[in-house]
Amino acid sequence: MASIFTRIINGEIPCYKIAEDDHYFAFLDINPLAKGHTLVIPKEETDYYFNLSDEQMAGISVFAKKVAKAIGKTMPCKRVGVAVLGLEVPHAHIHLIPINDLGDINFLKPKLKLTQPEFTEIAEKISSAL
Repeated sequence: MASIFTRIINGEIPCYKIAEDDHYFAFLDINPLAKGHTLVIPKEETDYYFNLSDEQMAGISVFAKKVAKAIGKTMPCKRVGVAVLGLEVPHAHIHLIPINDLGDINFLKPKLKLTQPEFTEIAEKISSAL
């Protein structure tokens, strides 16, 4: 059975897409820690981040770097934090989170509740900065 992320890539589940190439896909997290919280995934379904091939790991890092720079240009933050947890969805993924201090990347804190127009505006802003 395909992961929820594979279903997003295939267009079966809608998302707020930021960027895509032949191998990787980036979209807004719908339960964000901060405005602009983005997930970067390989299109090839792999359960665990550290099971990615060396080539895939290098590729996803370069792709994520471009997305992170666009987030940094468009979202108010000091840095874009990176987290790899791998417990929530059985599909390798990277969290890119705009942060201003260490507490901003705490996954136990309450998530933001954004409206569809807010998500759309954020996605368009980040995408246009790529």
